[in-house]
Amino acid sequence: MDIKNILSKCDHTLLSQTATFDDIKALIDDAVRYGTASVCIPACYVKRAKEYAGGKIAICTVIGFPNGYSTTAAKCAETKDAVENGADEIDMVINIGMLKAGEYDFVLDEIKQIKAACGGKLLKVIIETCLLTDKEKIKMCNIVSESGADYIKTSTGFSKGGATFDDIKLFRQYVDPKVKIKAAGGISSLEDAEKFIELGASRLGTSRVVKAVKEREKE
Repeated sequence: MDIKNILSKCDHTLLSQTATFDDIKALIDDAVRYGTASVCIPACYVKRAKEYAGGKIAICTVIGFPNGYSTTAAKCAETKDAVENGADEIDMVINIGMLKAGEYDFVLDEIKQIKAACGGKLLKVIIETCLLTDKEKIKMCNIVSESGADYIKTSTGFSKGGATFDDIKLFRQYVDPKVKIKAAGGISSLEDAEKFIELGASRLGTSRVVKAVKEREKE
């Protein structure tokens, strides 16, 4: 697969607690240079990042991150604030405890409310696969399919595991075809990135694929 094609599917990500705006600017510069799909950054930097990027790259941010147990009202407020500040894409974390308790109507309603708060912007739903059983993953495929969200996403990258090939295969089998798939967490090589795309991921959340391309350029 062409490297440019792989990069075009990457959300170039920096969500470290210690990230400064200088770090975010460097991230945006690399994203523009290498033609990634977006930059995924902390919400506090969205407004300045939007101005700095000048329309050259989509700005994505995270909601209810990384644990997902904020109230629905708080998540919706975060979402509206992010969109008002210029976010083009929203990656939200589900309430995992509610899912495990079988509170499926709550999980579905929350996603629908956050989708409404997006005002037409893309919504990706992080289900944190490493904490779920296969049965719970399948249930989330069904819920996300019903919710109106645009993507189902594997992971925050802040829990005990990230994207796996098996999870992408499962998503592809059980999610509605209109829902796209984002693999995120631990994707470090071009080879793995290519494999995730071949299995059905339309987006990759990664901080390391651009770095891998830079290393290849030095060879």
